[in-house]
Amino acid sequence: MPEPHPSTTTTTTTTLNTGSLRSSLLRRDFLSSYPEDDDDSNSTAHSHTPSHYVRSWVNSFRRDPGRRITPATVVQSVGGSNRSSTVVGGGSSRSSRVGGGGRGSGEKERHYFDLHAANFNTANTQLSRELKGRHLQMIALGGTIGTGLFVASGSTLTAGGPASMLLAYAFIGGMLYCTMQALGELAVAFPVAGSFSAYSTRFLDPALGFSMGWNYALQWLVCLPLEIIAASMTVNYWNGDIHRSVFVTIFLVAIVVINLLGVKGYGEAEFIFSVLKVIAVIGFVLLGCVINVGGFPDEGYIGGKFWKDPGAFNNGFKGFCTIFVTAAFAFTGIELVGLAAAEAVNPRKSLPTAIKQVFWRITLFYLISLTLVGLLVPYNHPDLLGAESFADASSSPFVIAIESAGITILPGIMNAVILVAVVSVGNSSVFGSSRTLAALADQGQAPKILGYVDRRGRPLISILVASAFGLLGYLADLDQPTEILNWLLAMTGLSSIFTWASICLAHIRFRKAWAVQGRSLDELSYLSQAGVTGSWIGLFLNVLVLIAQFWTAAWPIPPTLPDPDAVDDYSTAPEGSHRAVPTTPTGNGIGVTISSRLDVVHNFFLQCSCVPIIVLFWAGYKVWYRTRVVRLDEIDLDTGRRRAGVVYFRDPKGKRSLPAFSVGKRELEWEEERERRRMPRWKRVYRFLC
Repeated sequence: MPEPHPSTTTTTTTTLNTGSLRSSLLRRDFLSSYPEDDDDSNSTAHSHTPSHYVRSWVNSFRRDPGRRITPATVVQSVGGSNRSSTVVGGGSSRSSRVGGGGRGSGEKERHYFDLHAANFNTANTQLSRELKGRHLQMIALGGTIGTGLFVASGSTLTAGGPASMLLAYAFIGGMLYCTMQALGELAVAFPVAGSFSAYSTRFLDPALGFSMGWNYALQWLVCLPLEIIAASMTVNYWNGDIHRSVFVTIFLVAIVVINLLGVKGYGEAEFIFSVLKVIAVIGFVLLGCVINVGGFPDEGYIGGKFWKDPGAFNNGFKGFCTIFVTAAFAFTGIELVGLAAAEAVNPRKSLPTAIKQVFWRITLFYLISLTLVGLLVPYNHPDLLGAESFADASSSPFVIAIESAGITILPGIMNAVILVAVVSVGNSSVFGSSRTLAALADQGQAPKILGYVDRRGRPLISILVASAFGLLGYLADLDQPTEILNWLLAMTGLSSIFTWASICLAHIRFRKAWAVQGRSLDELSYLSQAGVTGSWIGLFLNVLVLIAQFWTAAWPIPPTLPDPDAVDDYSTAPEGSHRAVPTTPTGNGIGVTISSRLDVVHNFFLQCSCVPIIVLFWAGYKVWYRTRVVRLDEIDLDTGRRRAGVVYFRDPKGKRSLPAFSVGKRELEWEEERERRRMPRWKRVYRFLC
């Protein structure tokens, strides 16, 4: 077993034997209280003068040294004097001296990654714990129900028809069931900063963790300006005369303010946004049933008419594969609930409920609403073709279905819901990117300044960096914003697929290490309902989606032209505004023009360009630090592990776990068992599923 960094050993031994760690952890994890400002404690702290509020506001941005559990000396800079580091690489783990001695002997300075220090730092994050169960559920909903459902579903309907659309979304839903169950087991046991990127570092390979972490951070960093541009374009539905830069400013300021309110403010905002979107989906389902039974103004009962003419399928098997990628794009953000576990009040209790309920709710919302979309809108509807962007509300099948029914007010309301969804995803973008950047900094895989957390538990510098990317939203005023959107989307097109695959793989490795090190599954608070088999299935299905993306990008489905008869029969757009340019749907829910081989190459690069980015990050880090896959018997299964209110740390010799504190461990288990026995059978079944 490798010897840990001496400063880590000293720090761990010292802190575990003092009451400061115990009281600090209890205060932060269970009471969520924060030290008062020392500057005001002996003066006018209770005078409530204007100057007091100003000082309190300014001091809230400072770092609170009393809340720091892991000293800054745990992770030292490479090349420091007398550094002894746990080496992951070079074929075997060993302790080596790097610094003056190494350079004096003529050896080149080598770079090592301190895996134990990285695990210790992410387990002892300074982030505040204020998110409750309802916040966790709505964060996942808010990051998922958005333009992928409301707008990009039009692209899936055009590409494959209503039957292919339902099959593809059900396929992706099953894949994410396995993935989210794996994430739930890992996040309940290890609610650490960085979540799935930290799991890749701990259970797989630090190089893979580095690439997955930066892949996820870049995905959300780029997503913010995309959502802001999309929001400014959505406003054009009501007024196209005002410059988009005005709305870009409004949306950017609103998103930044929400995230600066702290994680509780973010959670409350997402709760409100998500409630509005859920109400909108339920309202559309009820309205869609009425429209289907009552018919459009010029005809009666609709039923399954459009499944017969023009048909249930379009473009055959290739159309079905094209929908795969768009459906995956629609579910992007479902994993945010795992990232938020590090800031939950009680992740052991609230996270399993959020994991189970969120999946079922999203699946039901998607499948039921899209079933109605397929019944109300034919796949050859001319207004579906050639969406100008992934947030082009005029191509939303939800809006088209309502307009086709002759309802004049509700389309505007639906566009308002789309606007809320866009702002909500932009809000999640800052949260997801800032927390990932801060975790990467804690692991020594990003600039240290990004790990700065103020006394209110906010990763302040990371939030500001993420918000700065929102300034790219001012590109919306250019003449060709669509091309800019396409290139920005190219950086994130397949990011979620790689993230979900890494979660499944990390869970597989975790279970293998758990068995190799002689642990019992009874020690885990939450077990994946799909088990390791589900993780293998999830990994396999993620790989299938990647293969489908490469195939459909290299050999896209034929371009589609609006049917003249369909234009006359279905279109609700003003005369002369029908799109006449042949377009090919892509995985991001937009239509591209393909008229030559050069256009095919251009489209392939747009849809697959994130793959070389991930490979370069992984290969570069691996060459620089010479990392290797962590052996099963060396995987740290103790640091940061939680069970029934117990936080574990690895002891200095790394042979056993030391509980930092316990809060009625047996009493909690007995109380939960008594509560389950008192439940009626239907409720026990419901609790198991939801």
